[in-house]
Amino acid sequence: MHYRRHSWLDSYKEMPVCPGVTPERTREYAIHLDEALYDLWQLGENILLAWAPTDGGILVLRVHHYDLVELESADGDAGGLINEIMAGDKLCAWERLFELADIFDTEPERLELPFTPGEGLDERFISEIIKRYGITLVKDRAVALIDAVGFSLYSPIQQVTQLNSLSYSANSAYSKLLSKDIDIAFARSTTGDGFYLWNRSTGIDANLELFQFLVLILADNAIALSKARNHSVPRLRACFHVGSHYEFYQEEALSPTRFSYLVGDVTIELARMIDKARPGQFLVGEFSVRMHTDKEGRSERIDSAEFIRRSRQNIFHLDEIELSGDSIESIKCYLTGPKCGEGEYGIDHYEIEDKHGLKRGVYNAKITINRHHHEPLYIGIRSADMDDFGTA
Repeated sequence: MHYRRHSWLDSYKEMPVCPGVTPERTREYAIHLDEALYDLWQLGENILLAWAPTDGGILVLRVHHYDLVELESADGDAGGLINEIMAGDKLCAWERLFELADIFDTEPERLELPFTPGEGLDERFISEIIKRYGITLVKDRAVALIDAVGFSLYSPIQQVTQLNSLSYSANSAYSKLLSKDIDIAFARSTTGDGFYLWNRSTGIDANLELFQFLVLILADNAIALSKARNHSVPRLRACFHVGSHYEFYQEEALSPTRFSYLVGDVTIELARMIDKARPGQFLVGEFSVRMHTDKEGRSERIDSAEFIRRSRQNIFHLDEIELSGDSIESIKCYLTGPKCGEGEYGIDHYEIEDKHGLKRGVYNAKITINRHHHEPLYIGIRSADMDDFGTA
């Protein structure tokens, strides 16, 4: 029980260590803090929103999980305030912590600890531990959705073989990124006939790395599909989008799970997009969001077209690798559109409508895989085949 409770610490390849503190002592402090927070959490009855350092310990703001809904129901303008709290830093100044406590008509809880925050345990690491017992709003995360076409029509043994093939493509893509010194902290959540993919890190670099990862998965799958027999490899359709979502840790064996789950606008948008995507299609959602660019918190606004433009440089570094037994010469990705001049192309924007009558903007993407000693492979569909797809 004790080992299982704290095995989540193994997900930190390099746990933040304060000067003069050994990794063993850091883990000991982390376990002590986690035990104290677990008691406050009460199996998920409470949500831990924020904290502040104090002499000999920390102050933690906890609220009942239903308090968030009740606050929003009582005050129509509270939704923005709740999102501000969720998106803010878990580490607060004392004044801010007590302001938040007044909003929820409660008092911060004091936890006595055998170390001083910032000296015995890194303050950012403390915030990461507290996140496991709360909810966080992330505004600029890239998420991909991959779907196996016609999955329900296949026999159970074909289905499990296709899912295994898709998992292999993901594992193979991850190993290729590692060979290029790109160590993406990817996570995935199953949808039954596919899965959501995201990078646990956030920011422009993390989002670009996720896009690289997705392109490699699709490329590996496409090559495997060209060689497969008896429906052992799935035909895919895929969507990519950047937006906001809530991040939380579900309960598992009476403790928060090791990895987080996502729910919110970006996953909802992707689900609506995949419903409209055609077999073999690759859609990129229309977005324009601020993405942070460094540890100092600087950010810049990036839209879909600019993001794909920047991704080309990243994908360029994936040349000369091997996927499903084929040697890759180059991989190129672009948004489709009409020819505008000699060697120049525009970008078509489409508007699709879901079953609820809600409309959203998307772009049609294509990937070209140039292989040594083989004909090129193409992922996605052409602009010429998009005449009756939404509103251009």
